[in-house]
Order: sequence, then structure tokens, then C-alpha cells
Amino acid sequence: MDSTNIKSFTRRDFLYRAAAVGGTGLLMNTMSAWGMGMESTASAPPVLTGSGKGKKVLILGAGLAGMTAAFELGKLGYSCQIIEARSFAGGRCQTARKGFSLQELGGDAQTCQFDEGQYINHGPWRIPFHHQSTLHYTRLFEVPLEVMINDNDNSIIYAENGGPLSKQRIRPAQVKADMRGNVAELLAKSVKNNQLDNELTADDKHLLLDYLAHEGQLAGADLRYKGRSGRGYTTNPGAGLTPGTLSDPLGFKDLLASKLGNVYSAVQDFPMQNTMFQPVGGMDQIAKAFEKRVGKNIRYHSEVQTLRQSAGGVTVTFKDTISGKVSSVSADYCLCAIPLSVLRNIDTDFSDPFKQAVKAVAYAPVGKIGLQMKRRFWEEDDHIYGGHVLTDIKGINTISLPSTGWQKKKGVLLGYYHYQNTAIEISALSPAERAEFALDAGQKIFPAYRSSFESAFSVAWHRVQYNLGGWAEWNDKNRASAYPVLIEGEGRVLLAGEHLSYLTGWQAGAIESAWQQIAKIHARASA
Repeated sequence: MDSTNIKSFTRRDFLYRAAAVGGTGLLMNTMSAWGMGMESTASAPPVLTGSGKGKKVLILGAGLAGMTAAFELGKLGYSCQIIEARSFAGGRCQTARKGFSLQELGGDAQTCQFDEGQYINHGPWRIPFHHQSTLHYTRLFEVPLEVMINDNDNSIIYAENGGPLSKQRIRPAQVKADMRGNVAELLAKSVKNNQLDNELTADDKHLLLDYLAHEGQLAGADLRYKGRSGRGYTTNPGAGLTPGTLSDPLGFKDLLASKLGNVYSAVQDFPMQNTMFQPVGGMDQIAKAFEKRVGKNIRYHSEVQTLRQSAGGVTVTFKDTISGKVSSVSADYCLCAIPLSVLRNIDTDFSDPFKQAVKAVAYAPVGKIGLQMKRRFWEEDDHIYGGHVLTDIKGINTISLPSTGWQKKKGVLLGYYHYQNTAIEISALSPAERAEFALDAGQKIFPAYRSSFESAFSVAWHRVQYNLGGWAEWNDKNRASAYPVLIEGEGRVLLAGEHLSYLTGWQAGAIESAWQQIAKIHARASA
């Protein structure tokens, strides 16, 4: 930064300048220093009065949205029946463990071969602390939780195209410490030399210098960044005459050229902030808890064929996927919790504008793979306990390490988590080829990767029959046009699911969507 070109600017200007040169982390810390902050949202189902006795609601799909609706409407006395195409409840809330089977459209059948007690959450796999709607039910249903390590400064960043830092195993703590330290040094020198913001008072500047010296652990009167203990040691402190040896900081220009500072900021974006949770034993424990309470109302192996409505009710025909027999069921109202990617292919009598709204949103191609390792080398060799390995190796994006089974012999890690074109390309491979692809990439980062591998289980959500995608991908245009139409529903049919929320891809989106729509059904049924 050429400080001689800095012009006078306000506090708000300074915040944006801090974000530009120091990343989100420096911006958020500066905001905290000046008493600014951000917070969030929603926590309990709507309080509904009156009774639904004598009225029937047909729910399409036994995912979390459908089961949430059945549970809450049931408390009001509504008679609810859920039509589900699969043999189990939960929708995308799935966990692959020994014996779990999956066959993608046009793909090979897979049966998970993990050891007993090992699993991978190949659907949703974390619950942020602020998703109080999801946590409402884990608390209510007494689903035990454990911490999911979402952010681990001792993990690894590995960049194939990281400029001067290419193909090096770098700890996030090193990037955070060195980027923040060097940027703090630059800003501190600008403040000290009266080259920053004429609108900051002398007291402001003094307080800001104190903050920057602390933020960057700057040394001496010349405010130099020389490294910090938080980035790690080459020799750790120990007993006797072992004070430890601080590691040398990465070169600032090398860091800038690598762009790694853009990958790992000091504060995660809002959805990814700690603390994160996961159910003990697998994410499907949430679905199973719902199923325990509403399972008697679920008709499995029932694939919806047609949906028709009149002024007096709704009728759905469905096919038994085992016998092939076609049956029908009628109700006063229908809550359709089928993904739009699937609903658009079902024969309905929706109006043309509503059908166009259903077709308006694309769904994300998403792929994941779980790899069972016979040795937890990430813990034993690298002292990494949970968290993510970020990489630009094509087709991998993220390798995630388990937040359970600490110091046991074996473990299952997430070998890749990818989206869009990459997900489409890799999904064309057989399950065995996907595993080979993941192993080749992981071997570049962990020497023990391939030699520790035992078995794999993968999913390409865009090829799963009753999902056809990972989550809805709205843009500004169809949020403005199609989204309000779908939220309103049509006649006696309302829609629900993560796709009808601003929390797409999260279980909280499905739950809160159901909360909103059952309130509408109850209002209409009570009118």
C-alpha cells in the first residue's frame, strides 16, 4: 500500500479500507474494537391456537420439512398422512454406515462397508449455534449432540497454485497470524505518521494504535511484526531447559502473491461461525427422532404420480415402488415438501404461472465421499483434531477430518466436497474411480493417505432420484419473481422445504419453512 496516496476519510471509510487490505478478520476485529457487531435470528415454532380436529392434511415427502409439519400440526389435532417414496424418512438428512445402500440414477449400486461404529454424514453434516430451529428439536427430542470442529487453525492449507507458497503444507494459524501482523504493521505506521484519516481524533489514533499493536503483536517503537507464538513453534516449549523456538513468519509478499489470505480469514462467514454441533452417532439421528414421533403417519415406498385439487380438497395418486400398484388419497389441504427439482416432473394441475415458478430455480450439483482409514494419521502424525483441509486441487475443495472417535484406531474422513461442474465431472466416475481420484489428491497432502485407506462411500446428490440436487440455488431475479409465488402456494396446496427459505442447504431452512407454512394452513383451515 502506498501510504502517500491516502486521502482523508471517515471511520466508515476506514472500516472498508481495513477489509480491503486485511480481510474480513481485520474488519470484524476493528468493528468489535469500536463497539459494533452483528447478530441473528429464529428459534421456536409458531404459537397456534384453536383446533384442527376433523381436518386432514396430506404431506408429500418425509424429509425434515414434512415431518416438522406433521409433528406440529398433529399437536393441534390435524390428521396428517405423509407420502414418502423412499423406504426411510429424512430426505437428505442421511448418514452412511455399514449396510446403508444407495443407487444413483444411471450409476452402480453402493452398499457402505465401513466398520461398525464408523459413518459419514453425506447429507447435512453440521449445525451452527445460531440455527436455533434445528437445536429446538434436538433439545426437545433429547438428541445428544457433540461439538463439530468446523474451524481448526492447526489444520492444513495446500495450494497447487499458491505462487511462492505452492505445494506447501501451511497451517491456517500461520496465514492468519502473518497476514494480520503484517497488515496491522502497515496500518499502524500509517496512523503513527499522521497519514490516516484527518477525521480521527488524537485519542482515536492512540486507541487504534493500541489495538493494532495487540492485533498484530507488533514489537518495539517502530511497530514491527516479527512473528507470534500463535502461529506455532518449530520446537515446542517443554520441561527442563526447553523454552521452545518460535517459527519464522512467512514472507508478507509471498503471502500476498499466494492469495492464501483470501482463503483463510480470521472470522468465518456467518453460516460457518463456531460453535458447530453434530448429533452423536450421525446426523440421521435427527430424522430418526422425528420418525419415532410421526412414523405411524408415513406411507413408505410411495412415489407421487399426480396432484389434483378442487375447491373442496386435494387428491394425490401414488405408485407403490415395490408392487407397482397405483392408489390415491384425498385431504383438505396438502403441504408439498418435495424438492422443486423433482416436483417439476410430477403431473399437477397447477396454473401455468405456478408451474413456471416451480421450474425457475436450479439445484446445485454436489458430491461427497467418505473414506475409512485404518489409522488416524492426521491425529497421530500431524496433531490435527477435526476441522477442514482446504485445497485448490481440482475436484477436492475440502477434506474434512472427523470430530468424533478421538484417538481411536480408525476413522472416516470426508475426502472431497465439491459443487457445480466439478461435481458433475466426478459423478460420471464409478464409485471405485471416485475413491481413486480422492486418494490421488489426498496423497499429495498426507503421506499416509493411500496406505491407510480401507473403504469408501460416495454420493452425487444431483443423481439421487428423489433429490436431483444438493439444494436450491436462487438468484436475485427469481427470488424477486418466482419465490413470492411459491411461498404463497396455490389453492389448497402449499410448499415447504429448504428451497423456500433463505437458508438453502441447511436443515434449519426446511424446519423454518415448515413452521411458516403450517401457520398459513391453520389460518386457512380456521377461516
